[in-house]
Amino acid sequence: MSAPAPVLGELLPALRTAIPGPRSEAWVDRLAARECPAITARRARRAAALGAAKDDPIVWAEAHGANVIDVDGNVFVDMTAGFGVAGVGHGHPAVVAAMQQQAGRLLHAMGDAFPDPRRIELMEALCARTGFDRVIFGSSGSDAVEAALKTARVATGRDGLLSFTGAYHGLSYGALAADGYKEADFRRPFAGQLGAHAQRALFGAPVDELRPLLAQVGAVLVEPIQGRGGVRVPPAGWLGALIDAAHEAGAVVIFDEIYTGMGRTGAWLRARQLDLAPDLVCLGKGLAGGYPISACLGTAAVMDAWGASKGEALHTQTFLGNPVGAAMALACLGVLDGVLPTVEAKGARLRRSLERAGYGVQGAGLLLGVRLDDTLRASRALMERGFLVLPAGELAEVLALTPPLTVREAQLDAFVEALVAVAPPGTRA
Repeated sequence: MSAPAPVLGELLPALRTAIPGPRSEAWVDRLAARECPAITARRARRAAALGAAKDDPIVWAEAHGANVIDVDGNVFVDMTAGFGVAGVGHGHPAVVAAMQQQAGRLLHAMGDAFPDPRRIELMEALCARTGFDRVIFGSSGSDAVEAALKTARVATGRDGLLSFTGAYHGLSYGALAADGYKEADFRRPFAGQLGAHAQRALFGAPVDELRPLLAQVGAVLVEPIQGRGGVRVPPAGWLGALIDAAHEAGAVVIFDEIYTGMGRTGAWLRARQLDLAPDLVCLGKGLAGGYPISACLGTAAVMDAWGASKGEALHTQTFLGNPVGAAMALACLGVLDGVLPTVEAKGARLRRSLERAGYGVQGAGLLLGVRLDDTLRASRALMERGFLVLPAGELAEVLALTPPLTVREAQLDAFVEALVAVAPPGTRA
């Protein structure tokens, strides 16, 4: 009997050109002519002609499951899940079908003025799976964070905010005020336009040392595992102690689970996995499998501090709870119902493989960080072998691994083999 044909989405890398290929290079030249130069990292072709290493990106053409195919026809394994968005895999058939069906019926409703059934069903589904009572939708992770910050302000009457070093909550102004990640790069150029209400403490600092700060703030914003900040896990028991101390001081606790939520660590929420009860939780990224939608979830006690609408919503946006995004998110939740039970075991297997190879690993589930001496070189070398990865951390000290939760074991095994080849454990930069 012949072996089954390979399935797109479950393929190992298959490269047919140099990386980036000629079509990618041509598209990036066109990009360079029009895009703000601060957006996409690329090396000018003139520099490449002078002998500098190629480091332009590939240009994506399509993606399925854990595979990305570029405009040159090269097949990659995506160990980033597109910034964590494709938790159920790129282009999951159920999510695509939900998008197509909803688009044929209703593309857009009117946010706070005229809701639609999908938006209401999604609220119910999220609350049923997480144990929260109320929802505010947005279009990005930053939106969810800002909805949470405003909710905490309404609930406590306090302006102050405590966040942590290494934290990344988004780049809109409300979220940026809370960021502790690469402050010189992200915050300093705009410091004059950011409020003075936000304070930052050391991530994982003894909670007793934080009590004077907690007495001054109305909100505490924290990632249960810092994602972009380096896949940093706080000390055992720290998050619970932080919640208790914040509540004693009258502050609202917000968990930014934009990375850790939606099954990434093996549960709907990292908070529930640790048996913790923050007041508000922010979700995004993997919520809809590829559509820009986010959610701030909260308890009735905190959310109801907003009071009833008087006909002019105090917090809304044009695309609030967009019907297509809500339909895709509902489909995504349905897929995750079946995928979630596999995540912890799959993540543990990947972690064991990496540790047996000699690497230091941190994180939980399929949110893992591998400590390397030169993640920038390693990530480029891995792309040239067909694996897409990203560095994380203030000094790019960690190679972040956030593959689709549906990634196949053979793809993970091939990744470990490639990593050993390009960045053997113990090598120095």
